[in-house]
Amino acid sequence: GFGNLEEELGLDDEIDLNGGKTNSQYAMQDKFRPRKPRYFNLVKTGYDWNAYNKTHYDHDNPPPKIVQGYKFNVFYPDLIDRTKTPQYFLEKADTDDFCILRFSAGPPYEDVAFKIINRQWNKSRKRGFRCTFERGVLSLYFNFATHWYRR
Repeated sequence: GFGNLEEELGLDDEIDLNGGKTNSQYAMQDKFRPRKPRYFNLVKTGYDWNAYNKTHYDHDNPPPKIVQGYKFNVFYPDLIDRTKTPQYFLEKADTDDFCILRFSAGPPYEDVAFKIINRQWNKSRKRGFRCTFERGVLSLYFNFATHWYRR
């Protein structure tokens, strides 16, 4: 029955998809073509137990969650110039409530940008701030500054 179907339809012939190039040449061209980097981001949310929320909410009926910080991990495994560290830039967004966080590393990677909440960062290492570039991964972790109101 079906044993000769591939032969009859001419499906048993292999086709060279690389156009005569060897696999290693193809991989090298692929490695350095412009592309967006991979990334893994986390939005840190939680409750703000300020005086108003303490009087109006409890643990059974919590206040709405707010964004407390972000963790960005951007992966740059194939950087051409390994001596240049990737950088981040803060830019204005369409409203004052948000800003654009743009990561730039140079070839073969295109810039990647994220729209985040525009609030003051707490740049203390004890409060979770981290900006490192090691083993091809740019890590930017930050929490927003909390203001304690006093009468």
